[in-house]
Amino acid sequence: MAARVLGKESGGSDSRFFTTQKKGEMHELRLELHSTDRTVKVDAVKKVIASMTVGKDVSMLFTDVLNCVQTGNIELKKLVYLYLINYAKSQPELTLLAVNTFVKDANDANPLIRALAVRTMGCIRVDRITEYLCEPLSRALRDEDPYVRKTAAVCVAKLYDIAPELVQERGFLQVLHDLISDSNPSVVANGVAALSEIAETSGRDVMKITASVLQKLLAALNECTEWGQVFILDSLAKYSPADAREAEGIIERVTPRLQHANSAVVMSAVKVILSYMDLMGNQNSDAVRSLTRKLAPPLVTLLNSEPEIQYVALRNINLIVQKRPNILENEIKVFFCKYNDPIYVKLEKLEIIIKLVSEKTIDQVLLELKEYATEVDVDFVRKSVSAIGRCAVKLERAAERCIGVLLELIQTKVNYVVQESVIVIKDIFRRYPNRYESIIATLCDNLDTLDEPLAKASMIWIIGEYAERIDNADELLDTFLETFEEEDPAVQLQLLTATVKCFLKNPEETQDMVQRVLDMATEESDNPDLRDRGFIYWRLLSTDPEAAKMVVLGDKPVIEDDTFRLEPALLNVLIGQIATLSSVYHKPPEAFVVRGPRIGATEEYDEEEDEEAYEDENDVGEDGGGADLLDMGGLGITENAPAQGGGDLFGGGSGAKEPRMAPVCTADKSGGLDILTGFHQVNGRIMMEFEFSNVSCPAAVSSLAIQLNKNSFGLSPASQQIVLNPPIAQGATCRSSVELVTTPAMLAPIPAGQPASPQIQVAIKNMATNNVFYFAANFDFEALFGADGALERSAFIETWKSIDDRKELFGTVSDLPPGSADIDQVTAKFKDNNIFFIARRPVPNAEGQEVVYFSMRTSTGMDFLAELTFKQGVNACKICLKTESASYGLLAKQALENILREP
Repeated sequence: MAARVLGKESGGSDSRFFTTQKKGEMHELRLELHSTDRTVKVDAVKKVIASMTVGKDVSMLFTDVLNCVQTGNIELKKLVYLYLINYAKSQPELTLLAVNTFVKDANDANPLIRALAVRTMGCIRVDRITEYLCEPLSRALRDEDPYVRKTAAVCVAKLYDIAPELVQERGFLQVLHDLISDSNPSVVANGVAALSEIAETSGRDVMKITASVLQKLLAALNECTEWGQVFILDSLAKYSPADAREAEGIIERVTPRLQHANSAVVMSAVKVILSYMDLMGNQNSDAVRSLTRKLAPPLVTLLNSEPEIQYVALRNINLIVQKRPNILENEIKVFFCKYNDPIYVKLEKLEIIIKLVSEKTIDQVLLELKEYATEVDVDFVRKSVSAIGRCAVKLERAAERCIGVLLELIQTKVNYVVQESVIVIKDIFRRYPNRYESIIATLCDNLDTLDEPLAKASMIWIIGEYAERIDNADELLDTFLETFEEEDPAVQLQLLTATVKCFLKNPEETQDMVQRVLDMATEESDNPDLRDRGFIYWRLLSTDPEAAKMVVLGDKPVIEDDTFRLEPALLNVLIGQIATLSSVYHKPPEAFVVRGPRIGATEEYDEEEDEEAYEDENDVGEDGGGADLLDMGGLGITENAPAQGGGDLFGGGSGAKEPRMAPVCTADKSGGLDILTGFHQVNGRIMMEFEFSNVSCPAAVSSLAIQLNKNSFGLSPASQQIVLNPPIAQGATCRSSVELVTTPAMLAPIPAGQPASPQIQVAIKNMATNNVFYFAANFDFEALFGADGALERSAFIETWKSIDDRKELFGTVSDLPPGSADIDQVTAKFKDNNIFFIARRPVPNAEGQEVVYFSMRTSTGMDFLAELTFKQGVNACKICLKTESASYGLLAKQALENILREP
């Protein structure tokens, strides 16, 4: 945005402002900002904005830039407002000085300036500004100029993010509803966008589309901008028509959007139509067939776009063909791959080809897939061969033709083609047992080409399953047994099972071989799965061979076609999310989006995590490192469990600091309990504090069990048992403490270059009801600081110099409570949190400024060094933090800010 503003009037020549600054230029900029020459002043602000854009800190010029806001020049005013938006959070007290200018500009005769003032006040996300924003915003929402009204509509959504109560008190939601009836379609679109944003933020349906509102939205649809049309269409997709007639009427008005040049508008229109088609009767009705014919051309047209748009379109089409395959059943050829398609587009096209293939089109599809199998991209070739097998599994009548093509590919003797063919043929055998075993001889002729674990395991399964039809099955298995100890675990497991099958079918000739395999599996292997399976087979064979036959040689279930893999309920959710990230990830929004805290909280960075991926990556494995978060079944309360409720709530430490308690779980998710948590340190022990309120659980809660998932700090409970004494009756509240210890096995890996997550995932089981519920709590990093964090001054200086400057973190903490900018008080407060004073000194040539140095060390051995700068009379502080543990730097800086903000 800044670059756009800079280059607006000079045809791009303003790029000179982005050249590297020379030393001392800040002083020159300050002089230029106070110049009486308007051109010099504009150029100076452009230089400041350019420096800000490339990441340089120009906050020291805040007051100088702020003085330039009193101008009638709209270009200069835009630049100053842009600067204010960027630095208002770090200089909130000084930003208040510009409020009068905002209010004055909101009454300006020029509608551009009125809109600019309101938009800027909305973008300055500082609590203390909001009270001044309400009056100008109220006037702007009723302004005579539509540009001002549409700007004000978006501003209401921004204000709701900061102060939702204020929006409701001032009646701004009702005004937004009134804007939907506005005569200007752009205002209508922005009103809809603002209401949609507020609905997502609040989780409530604030849109409330009535019959009259519906007609106004449909009328505005034809006249507003393309992005306005997207907002309106998305709102229509969430609306539930009263009956089939109303649904058909809306679809008729939306259908022309399918011809739009913007792909987002097309996909949003498709979403509306698909959402309403279920209300229009069965798929054989005339209306549904007509719509089906209309939906195909726009979807096909999207495949002529750029590769990136093609990919997004294909991911959406993947969902559409699962919901209604008849829409594109006659268009399978458009999904055939072009030679210059990127690999990610080719793979998506393959998926859709498999979903659309039918007995009518299988011949041309097989020709196409056979052609793909000769390409140079190995991954694509593998997927193509796999696709042939999936077609065979899907279409029973075409299975023989598919096997014929696979046999032709095996004859090419191309290593990776042969191996993938073996893998898919195993699936075909499982789908159609005792029908195509005549090709086993061909497969056995290609044993020498198999070197990948999955291909070997598949071939071994075939040999074991059909040992009675292979004359030399024992000899073939024996060739694999020569390298048993070096094989992949999957191959070893298949070898063990296949050898036992051979023994049960031909015991005389394979007795020595099975004995050898069982010895290797049970005595020489350190794989617990292999050992356990070996012992089971050994005991079965030694005690009851007939039972062993029933277990090992029993009929196996026929595998099913997994082409339509999504659950119907999930598919319906994703259809409602077409043209969003959900339709690309094929996951519901809540699976990968976590809304951060509202602006005004102490956090300075948001962290969005895919919770599902987090649990998958950090789930405790089989290596004995803790217990599975999702398995609370084994936890119980013993009679001699230590009571953790009652008594000294914080462990009895005289210097224990009250933790910051935050709500983490509500009664509707936990079987009737409201839960607050907080973290702090007591006498060197890390404690997790709980406050349980029994809102609606009829039985008194007396016993709980707790488990943590792997986390960035390696924390786990010292005891998994929580005894609440006295039990919490309905309507009562109780506090309890759980000691946490650091365990390497519970340490979650942190992706390279990413900050450590403060989140700790917790599972709690109510032992009375066996109800298990889950929640996440943000860990207060200061609870990890140990008492051994003090450094000698010389050691501090040496360590500071040794840490690369690129590992520095900077931040400004403003709006500190009274006394929190007093260095002596800060030092005492930090000492209580195991943050140790090193030295302090005045800043040269900066009257009233002092720098203080501190050190801290976590109980896990991570060191952090901090430099804090204070200015006399200013309730703010600048922080510079250095550490070799870069992933944890943000958390340490956040901990300092939290402590500074404490009253």
